[in-house]
Amino acid sequence: MKFSDIPGHDHVKNRLKQMVADNRVPHALMLHGVPGIGKLALARALAQRIHCANPGPDGDSCGVCPSCLQHKSLNHIDTVYSYPVPKRDGGKDTVSSDYADDWRKYLTANMFMDFAAWHASLGKKMSQPQIPRAESRELLRRVSTTAHVSDRKIVIMWLPERMNEQAANGLLKLIEEPFADTSFIFVSDNPAAIIQTIRSRCQMLEVPRLSDDVIAGYMTATKGLDPADAMALAHIAEGSMAEALRQLANDGDNAVYLDLFIRLMRLAYMRDVSGLRAWANELTALGREQETKFHAYCQRMIRENFILNFGNRSLSYLNRAEEVFSSRFSRFITERNAERLAAAFNDAMIDIEGNGNGKIVNFDLAIRVILLLK
Repeated sequence: MKFSDIPGHDHVKNRLKQMVADNRVPHALMLHGVPGIGKLALARALAQRIHCANPGPDGDSCGVCPSCLQHKSLNHIDTVYSYPVPKRDGGKDTVSSDYADDWRKYLTANMFMDFAAWHASLGKKMSQPQIPRAESRELLRRVSTTAHVSDRKIVIMWLPERMNEQAANGLLKLIEEPFADTSFIFVSDNPAAIIQTIRSRCQMLEVPRLSDDVIAGYMTATKGLDPADAMALAHIAEGSMAEALRQLANDGDNAVYLDLFIRLMRLAYMRDVSGLRAWANELTALGREQETKFHAYCQRMIRENFILNFGNRSLSYLNRAEEVFSSRFSRFITERNAERLAAAFNDAMIDIEGNGNGKIVNFDLAIRVILLLK
């Protein structure tokens, strides 16, 4: 992984490159920020740059020397990855290396890390991944040996906040008395959840959210999206590339939600109570998870149409299909009803999450929409 492979984060990249150039890489560095923005990719790029035999004039790794090729295949002998894993069957503790093949497969396919997706990829629904006490013992064993092909060993730990107390205390000893040839790079979504004694011994470097322009540019270049659709997707993602990719994967669901939203609004406008009852039954048949996602989708559509009604298209982020409908529908979403419509969908979402009867909740929602579109 080269720095140039990672979209955005130019300021952070330059900071990391300068650390290496000045030979001032700290023994414990923590990259932290919201999930799905490429923090682990930055850690990988830093490790590769440290080990690279022929770095370029731009401060990036060359990508072709033996060390870079080993990093690319996630097989560099002086780089240790540590990450949350489920317990083995029978409840026994496990360590990261027990899932090394799964990790390489997941990491190869995903530059932007997603804990839920990592968990799902393991097929271990009954056991929440964590970093157990056994992991700190394994790390001690791994870093106690001399570096094999370089002058520095690197430990990259993803989500240190998922260490249990025993693992955290064991790791603390390694950081308090570091080996001279070892650097730890922590990648955290929530540094506040890590014990203070570890945080205080790390150099903290915040990685900011990605801009909409960076996300949209990446989605256009790598996924072939239309620029307008890519920008709409970026706006929904709120700075997380992982969320943008998740939304793209759910594009089929969004098409279903748009169809349901359009039919709801048309039936409510016509005051077709019988049609709305059938609509409520159809939505309920999708199941609770899809119902709540639909209600969240509708809240976004109400907000976007309210903005569109004021003629400020630069602040509205709708894909092409949504904009075709909204260009005529938005005039019905006004100061009088926008907030109450959004609240109606939010109330329905809360009721469904609370195991309310979907047919009753969704039909009641439909009747409220009739009244609010008057």
